Amino acid sequence: MEASIVILVSLIYLVLLFGIAIYANRRSKSGQSIVNNPYVYSLSLAVYCTVWTFYGSIGRAADSGLGYVAVYLGPTIISPVWYMLMRKIILISKQQRVTSIADFISSRYGKSTF
Repeated sequence: MEASIVILVSLIYLVLLFGIAIYANRRSKSGQSIVNNPYVYSLSLAVYCTVWTFYGSIGRAADSGLGYVAVYLGPTIISPVWYMLMRKIILISKQQRVTSIADFISSRYGKSTF
């Protein structure tokens, strides 16, 4: 009984994810991307941070005690300067006409293939 409930919930979750992907794909084809939405960005950032906190700090706290503090210390230190950092990255990306992280890194080193 319990296994069938888990399988059913998992299938419903997968159908929901595929439904969202199909919706986003249709919106993208019509020129109305949902990726540029600030709510989508905030939600994805919240999911990322939640997962990172769970797997990062809980596991590290179990293994090393106070070693988990670094998981919180990094985002805390970078959050005041995040806007300035992102603005600079975006300006450089537009000036150099880069579209990927690899292009961005290579543009900082004179577009050398090495």
